[in-house]
Amino acid sequence: MIDFSLAFAYLGAGIGVAGATIGCGIGIGKLASGAMEGVSRQPEAVGDIRGMMILTAAMIEGVALFSVLVCVLLIFATKTIGS
Repeated sequence: MIDFSLAFAYLGAGIGVAGATIGCGIGIGKLASGAMEGVSRQPEAVGDIRGMMILTAAMIEGVALFSVLVCVLLIFATKTIGS
């Protein structure tokens, strides 16, 4: 018999990881685009813009990593409940 709860956990985790990855990619892309535009408009502020860009990119990556962890925990929690 097929364990539907585990199948749905895998499906939900896959969709969650895909959403987190796509969202992270879009966010960092928009961040880099804005930073490049800011540097081209005001080249003397390149140090400040770079620092803020790196800090913000790290925060975006942290949120993406946290969402991937939640998706993995979803699979493990479903495995232990189903057993």
